[in-house]
Amino acid sequence: MNTAGHSEAMERRGLELTPFRGLRYDPDRVGSLAAVTSPPYDVVVRPDGLHHLQDSDPHNIVRLILPQATTSDVRNEQAAGTLRRWLSEGVLAADPEPGLYVYEQHDGNGMLQRGVIGALRLSDPSEGVVLPHEDVMPHVVADRAALMRATSANLEPLLLTYRGTGSKEAATTVVERTAEQPPLLSTTTEDGYGHRLWSVTDPAELALVQADLAQHQALIADGHHRWATYRRLRAEHPSPSPWDYGLVLLVDTVRYPLRVRAIHRLLHGVPVADALAALDGLFRVRHLDAPLPEALETLADAACAGNAFLLAGDGAFHLVDRPDPALLARTIPADRPAAWRTLDATVLHATLLAHVWHVPEDSPAHIAYIHDTAATVDKAERDDGTAVLMHPVREEVVRDLARQGVTMPRKSTSFGPKPASGLVLRALDL
Repeated sequence: MNTAGHSEAMERRGLELTPFRGLRYDPDRVGSLAAVTSPPYDVVVRPDGLHHLQDSDPHNIVRLILPQATTSDVRNEQAAGTLRRWLSEGVLAADPEPGLYVYEQHDGNGMLQRGVIGALRLSDPSEGVVLPHEDVMPHVVADRAALMRATSANLEPLLLTYRGTGSKEAATTVVERTAEQPPLLSTTTEDGYGHRLWSVTDPAELALVQADLAQHQALIADGHHRWATYRRLRAEHPSPSPWDYGLVLLVDTVRYPLRVRAIHRLLHGVPVADALAALDGLFRVRHLDAPLPEALETLADAACAGNAFLLAGDGAFHLVDRPDPALLARTIPADRPAAWRTLDATVLHATLLAHVWHVPEDSPAHIAYIHDTAATVDKAERDDGTAVLMHPVREEVVRDLARQGVTMPRKSTSFGPKPASGLVLRALDL
């Protein structure tokens, strides 16, 4: 047996994380580091949230990740011009030497998460190195790709998780040792989260992290569209090139478990009364005389027994559960694993959206995907639409499906906490 060849093949199948010269804000050129950060682009969905970020500082990262203009081409040209101007003015500057970045998030309730930011070699799906678990929307990938082409930059890291072997793992040891040193930056954003960043440039430390990660595969926790964008752009550029890599944050969830939350749906132009009427005889519907926290607890209890959803938008909450088995048999593909067929997101998309409510899942004019529960309810009430509130899926279910090569319906999960955008960027022409 050729053990050397086998070893090389194993190494190629692992995570290959590469140091890079990060672009970072000069604290002397901006109001504050907290004022220039933003949640990931797909979390900033409400116009009021976008305007708030734009107004917080003229250099807020949202002006790059979500430029505002009438057409896509103008938006992307605007972002590229803004990035060039900030670089020429010294608002953003490249670190002097390549490194991997240890990133920490913490809150006042004992939550602590640490991981490593680097440029990850883009693998083919057949290699099984990076496991997606959700479908993507082609128009979103096209939009992100156009922005990355225009700026020639990875503007925000996507979030990947891997399952390490615990606190004695080499990468974890380097992370913990680094976090004992003074950070490059430290700031607290208005959501109460603290953020700290360190650079690892010592060759021996880098080698330890890289050798360790080469033994692992990763699950995409947040950023499926950006991962698909990375792969599309890699295919457009002859290899080797900087486009062979994409900016990621890798978190060991054995050491730092992530929280998994649901992503809710807002149905535009569908009043709650109409949505409920269409369910007659197909699902059980119960009116809940309770505030949002109690309604969500009732949803969680119902989700333990089967598929369940919470509808809102008319000033009340309605628990929808116990779907008609014959309806599910007619509408859900039978050639998929049972774990996929029984997902709430599968029943929502394959049964409710496609066959009961006739709402196209990929049309922004008909449906929005919103992370914040209260915001989804508020917007439904303001717009006379229907909020469909979901119960989160367990991480082990997500990972098991991903290992089987089975993707969940789009926007099925929200892992967190998500990395703040604006703390470190990657320019592909450095």
